[in-house]
Formats: sequence, structure tokens, C-alpha cells
Amino acid sequence: MENTPIQISFVDQFDLQDKLNNLPVSPGVYQFKNKEAVILYVGKAVNLRNRVRQYFHTSRNHEPRIASMIAKISDLEIITTDSEVEALILEANLIKLHKPRYNVNLKDDKSYPYIVVTNEPYPRVFVTRRIRRDGSRYFGPYTDVVTMRAALKTVRDIFMIRSCNFLIDEEFIARKKTRVCLDYHIKKCEGPCEGLVSKEHYNTMIANVEQVLNGKVNPVMESLEKQMRTAAEQLKFEDASHFRDRMKELDIYSSKQKVVDVELRDRDIVAVATEDDDACGVIFKIREGKVIGRQHYYMNGVEGKTDSEILETLVQRYYLEAIDVPKEIILSFDIESRTIIQQWLTLRRNGGVSFLFPEGGELAKLIAMCKNNAKFLLDELKLQKLKQKDFVPSAVRSLQRDLRMQKPPRRIECFDISHFQGTETVASMVVFVDGKSKKSEYRKFKIKTVAPADVNDFASMKEVIYRRYKRVLDEAMELPDLIMVDGGKGQLSSALESLKELKLENHPIISLAKRLEEVFVPNQSDPLPIPKSSSALRLLQQLRDEAHRFAVTFHRSLRDKRTLQTELDLIEGIGKKRAKELLEVFGSVQGVKFASSEQLSEVVGEKTAQKILEYFVTDEALTEQNPHQNPL
Repeated sequence: MENTPIQISFVDQFDLQDKLNNLPVSPGVYQFKNKEAVILYVGKAVNLRNRVRQYFHTSRNHEPRIASMIAKISDLEIITTDSEVEALILEANLIKLHKPRYNVNLKDDKSYPYIVVTNEPYPRVFVTRRIRRDGSRYFGPYTDVVTMRAALKTVRDIFMIRSCNFLIDEEFIARKKTRVCLDYHIKKCEGPCEGLVSKEHYNTMIANVEQVLNGKVNPVMESLEKQMRTAAEQLKFEDASHFRDRMKELDIYSSKQKVVDVELRDRDIVAVATEDDDACGVIFKIREGKVIGRQHYYMNGVEGKTDSEILETLVQRYYLEAIDVPKEIILSFDIESRTIIQQWLTLRRNGGVSFLFPEGGELAKLIAMCKNNAKFLLDELKLQKLKQKDFVPSAVRSLQRDLRMQKPPRRIECFDISHFQGTETVASMVVFVDGKSKKSEYRKFKIKTVAPADVNDFASMKEVIYRRYKRVLDEAMELPDLIMVDGGKGQLSSALESLKELKLENHPIISLAKRLEEVFVPNQSDPLPIPKSSSALRLLQQLRDEAHRFAVTFHRSLRDKRTLQTELDLIEGIGKKRAKELLEVFGSVQGVKFASSEQLSEVVGEKTAQKILEYFVTDEALTEQNPHQNPL
């Protein structure tokens, strides 16, 4: 394959060819970029030279998705690593950071909550969505909030965890910064804030909390039973009853978890379901043979990817974030980078990790159950997308009713003309989709066919409407459901003339006259009777105001560029850059005017300084001859 010719057909082909010729044979990560330097794809390789060059060999028949990506590649960036495991981790982090278009991307899980056990002398236990690298222990992320709250409630009911937010240490206790709260009196807390419980005893309890959150219920049950028997032997029957009650609570919590593995092992079951460009991955966390939680991740950009590639992406990203790595991971089928991922997870776990791919028996049934859950969640996602697609806001429905339109105006394009005393006439177009602005599709127009001296809003509107929809037709773009112009019947008639020239005279169009907030439609002399309190009218007013704001902003920016000229610009040899330097040094034009020759020479040189002095002497003489002359 090394002798197969490599064909590059890009603008920066020589730079890219040089990079391909000088690729190292070491492991690492490669990033393909387009001409705008946007990352298209991130991949890992054991041998960067062999892997990357494969994309450009003319003898390879790439699938359409990869061929489309290759056609857009204009640049290549590589990062070498010391091992395949480092490349694997780096690839997963870069994909998460950049979300390249041609990679399988998991939807952002930053909003998923965790249960955190803080790194303090007397740790706290609470829910958080932010991970701090301060030595605290995190459990999650929980994609199922119900499961998380059940786990948190259980540990709070069973263990006397403090609920205050103080940083309690020996100094805090010695200084008696606070007193015990109600939790102490109702036996929900043992009072660490006043030193009523030792740090060792409190942290032993926290260790049991972590065991429960990890699904290790049996060791905690044994510990509680031992403490109960010890208390009973010492005739501390009230304490013994508390241990008994906690055991009951823990037993109830444990009984709610489904037993799926009679071998009572710790395992993760991982499966995916795909449809079109979407996928859903599900992970069942099995601890001591019981399902203690289910986490799921939605993915997009999977079209054209094999199930093995999708599953591998899920495994990489999930265990990049996961706190707990079990000894066994059950997958529905093998993955390409299994050996490297095994090495990586073995390092993370400080113990062996094995992948299993069952084809029958109880484990195969678990895989089937996991995949069915993934399919169900993916169907839910599709249903939600369908509902969102079909959902039409009430204001848009009201507008459809008031304008007697056949379908709701989900996309509305609104136009406004702006000028100042006939100068710098401009137009704006704003777009609302489902009643909300879509600023990425706003457009600005400079009027070209109307003379600057002519203040003609009608002709300006006619030009803009023609230019906009001529381009829409030429480029086969989607027409809006409704066109709206700011103004009265005159602006509407002008816009309609352009639509007739484009054979769009039957397309829905209206105008909104500001004086009385009247809505006009073609072929009707009277405005439509839309109530002033109607949500439809408020939507139209919002459109009109936004179009006006956008037009005025554009007009002001042009005017500022034109009037951004000081008296210094009139002096021969002084350009924008030197004028700026002079103003920065002397503070104002007056400061330049009264500066000495030596001071000016230090900034612009002796020759230019002389021109500045001559200009102001001449200007002052002219002003004395004509004292009524308007200053610049």
C-alpha cells in the first residue's frame, strides 16, 4: 500500500503533501481540518504514518461519508504520544472538547448530576453538577435523577451525615464557631461542629456511605449488625435499636434493586441501539449481582458508522468520566481497540479488567435487556423530536387565524428601511422561526438603485424585496411562510411589485403601519381587524421593532465610519494611523495645535511636524479673515 500514489486536490495541497510525507511512525492523534481551520475529524493511531496516509490513497474506495470528509480536508495536525493508551485518552478528550462533525458525538453530559463526598476532615454528602479536582469522591454521573435521589435519601436516612456547609476542622471546633442544630436533637447528626463525635468515627461512617453508593450493601450490613450486637452486649439497647433500624432501611433499599446475577459479581453491561443518524447507549451498573443504576447517553453523527465503532465511542467516553470501573465489562460484540482500552482501564482500576461478549446464557439475556432499554430510550428521543417539530407556539397559531392563512407562519421574514436625511439608505431583514428570532439568518442591504439625494422608501423597499427573493429563487432556498414589511400601504404595494416580477404575487405578505398599528394585506384597502391585545399583533410588533433596531444599528455603523474623521485627516501627509498616534499623545486636536515643533517631531518626524504647524497657522489666518466661518 505504501507504493500506492497519493492524490491531493486542495488549495493548500503542497503544505498538506509535505505533512503527509513527514508523518512519524509513532502512536498519536490526528486532526483533519477544513480551509476555515474547523476540525472535521479526530482519530487515533498506533502508527500515524500508515493510518493517516490510508485516507488519501487513490486505490481505496471510501464510503460516501468518509469521501465527503476527505474532499473538505485542507490541513492536518498531529499530536504524538508515548503509547497507544495515551492516544486513546487524548482522542476521547479532543472529541469531547471539539465535537467534530465526522466523529460520533455523545450529547454533552455536563448537566448530569453527581453525588459528591467532599475531601474534608468531616466530609459532607450532597448533589453537584460541577467536578472539582480537590480530592473529593464523586459518584455518577446520574442520567436517571430518580435513582440518584433514592440513593441520596437512603444514605441520609441510614447514616448521621451533617447537612451544614461549614468547613469543620480542629480549629473550627476549638473556637466554638457554632452550636449544634436541630439535626443533632432529632438524631440526624452526631454534632461534629462541637466535637461531639471523633473524626475517626465520622469517617468510618462516611466509608460505609461510599460503599452503599458503590452498590456494596453486604459489607455495610455486616458492619451494622456487628455494631448492633456489640451495643446489645454492653446493654446499650437504645443504640442497638438505632443500628437495627438502619439495617432495616438498608434492606428495604437493597430489596428494591433487581437481582440479575446469581454470581453476585460486579459488572457493567453496555449496549447501543441506532436509527438513522441517532443512537442511544445504555450502561447497567451491576454490583453484587443487583442493578444499582442505569445510565444512558444519546449520540449523533452515527450514520455510516458500524455498531462496533459506535459502541467503542460509548465505552471510551463513558469510562473517561466514570468514577467506578468494575472487574468485568459485558459488551454485545467486540470492539477494535479492545486491547488498548483494557490496558487503560486496568491502570485506572489498579487491577485487571476483562471484556466479555456472551452469545448465550444469562449474560446474553442481560445484554438483550440492556439493548431493549436503549431502543426504548431512542424511540422516546425520536418522539420528542417529532413533537418539537410539530409544536407551534400559540402566538403563531393566533397569527395564522387572524391572517386567515392555510398553514401557520412558522418562518417570518421582516424588512425595514433606514436613512438619515436621505444619506446612507440601508435595509434590514430579520428572521423569526416559531416566534423566536434567528439572528444567524439576519441580513443587511445597502440600497443601490435609489440615488442618495432621493428619499424614497418605496423604491428602496422594492429593490430589497426583489434582491432578496431573486437570490432565494436562484439558490433554491426555502421561502418564508410570511413576508412582512415595516410601513403602510405604500411599502406593501412596492414590495408586491417585486414579488409580481418574480412570479411570487400570491405569496403571503403583509405590512404593519406604526402610527395606528394597522396590518394591511394585498388587494384590501382597509386594515385587518386584529385586536390590540392579540398575541399575534404583539408578535408582529416584536418583528417590526427588531427589524428597525437592526436597520438603525447598521445605518449608524456606516455613518460612524463616514464621519470618523478629525481635522488632522485634512493635513497632507497625515493618515489615519498618524492621526491616531497624535491624538493618543496630545489628547485632542487642540493639544496637537498648541504643541511645539520639538514635541511634534518626536511623534511624526521633523518634516511632517512642519506641515502640521503650517496648516494651523494658515487655518488660523483664514478664520481671522472670516470670523463667521463654521469650524470643522
